Amino acid sequence: ADEVMERFGVTTPQDIDRLFPWIRARGWAQCLAQEAAPTTVRRAPAPDDYRIEATRPGYDGFFRLRAFDISFRRFDGARSATIGREAFQAYDAALVLPYDPVQDQVMLVEQFRFGPVWRRDPVPWMLEPIAGLVDAGERPADCARREAMEEAGLELGDLRLMTRVYPSPGYSTEFFHCYLGLCDLSAEEGRLAGLAHENEDIRSHVISFDRAMTLVESGEANAGPLAMMLLWLARHREELRRGGLVARP
Repeated sequence: ADEVMERFGVTTPQDIDRLFPWIRARGWAQCLAQEAAPTTVRRAPAPDDYRIEATRPGYDGFFRLRAFDISFRRFDGARSATIGREAFQAYDAALVLPYDPVQDQVMLVEQFRFGPVWRRDPVPWMLEPIAGLVDAGERPADCARREAMEEAGLELGDLRLMTRVYPSPGYSTEFFHCYLGLCDLSAEEGRLAGLAHENEDIRSHVISFDRAMTLVESGEANAGPLAMMLLWLARHREELRRGGLVARP
């Protein structure tokens, strides 16, 4: 409701209707954010530890660019100066790394990405975990299972929560819910998949865990979430292969 009213008199009702699923998804991300992470080392905020002093017009579309002035309580107790910044308001996403503990294989997906294009990277096809945006009202684990079917035609078994992280907290609200999806990959050789109406063109690769770690070390697997999730698997792999790692919610 807040976002719709911010657009009142600026955005047409037709555009509001077109963007409404994404507006709801951003609102749902703010609901999921209330499941706050612990504060055993970092600051536990007190009231008025930060203030958004003013907001300014920014880009409003599938993504939003929020322009604002903010101040915050410094670690020495003083108040910072008012700082002008912009933030990229994105979505929560669910990521899943399919793993077969019997075959000791993982599935990676490959697709064309726009970020590397605009960085002038000569190879904008990326190896990644399966991933997708969490729809409004959807639990991240359910999103992970849905995306596994859409992107790889893969039905997952048990899901193990790896971690929940901000990939770029300096400028983006984007938030990742990362899972390991236990499954049988013995009959999987990779395939082409993706939703045509979302312009997805996705190729999956089933490779050994050791091969995947070689790709991390060589830099070919250069998407941060994939490297992070493979390193998590490296820590827990032997226990998973013994069947001893208990799933977390």
